[in-house]
Amino acid sequence: MRIGLFIPCFMNELYPEASMATLKVLENLGLHVEYPTNQTCCGQPMANTGCAHEAGELAKRFLKIFKDYDYVVAPSGSCVAMVRENYAQFLEGEDGFEHLKTHTYELVEFLHDVIKPTNMNASFPHKVGIHNSCHGHRELGMASMSERNLPAFSKIEKILGLVDNIEFVTLKRNDECCGFGGTFCVSEDAMSAAMGIDRINDHLSAGAEVMTGIDMSCLMHMQGIIDRDKLPIKTLHIAQILAGES
Repeated sequence: MRIGLFIPCFMNELYPEASMATLKVLENLGLHVEYPTNQTCCGQPMANTGCAHEAGELAKRFLKIFKDYDYVVAPSGSCVAMVRENYAQFLEGEDGFEHLKTHTYELVEFLHDVIKPTNMNASFPHKVGIHNSCHGHRELGMASMSERNLPAFSKIEKILGLVDNIEFVTLKRNDECCGFGGTFCVSEDAMSAAMGIDRINDHLSAGAEVMTGIDMSCLMHMQGIIDRDKLPIKTLHIAQILAGES
């Protein structure tokens, strides 16, 4: 199995520790991982703001770089959702696109659906609240949706449950948006911040020491609020927990 590791551009620049933890998790499971150094942005910010031409050019570049891998894995639900749910408008009919679309996975999704490990060989003795980010939750189906009368499930909690000594807290609202929303946090900053505060308060009320999730963008947004208000909680990308970091 040949895995191409895609690291979102902002994570590469701002969160190298979470990026390296992703590689560590995969290699700890004995997987062969390659990191193409010519990779860039997936084009999601451009697509979200209506810059279709620029997004299309980046989609074509992404396909060229990653189409020959057995799987593409990324520590970001929103970037993976961009590839699987939004690249068709740019790449439909292109050689290799169907394979890319069906074999690009978010890290936890890849572990849960493809690798199916029974132990992560990691310990995290803290109370943890899971933030279900919107793209991963709604577009990738990472967990059950509260508005649908279906059996509850969470791929994130199942994989995190393989970590020793971890304790999950129970939130009042399992799948509420944090307010980041990409460029939404710039154009509607007051609303974005208010939503982030609500999300953090739900975790604080539940007794969480750490907020985790599959999207560093959401966690970055909430960590900014935590730092500004000096709140007794922190955020940590899920890859760092799975890698045994604290």
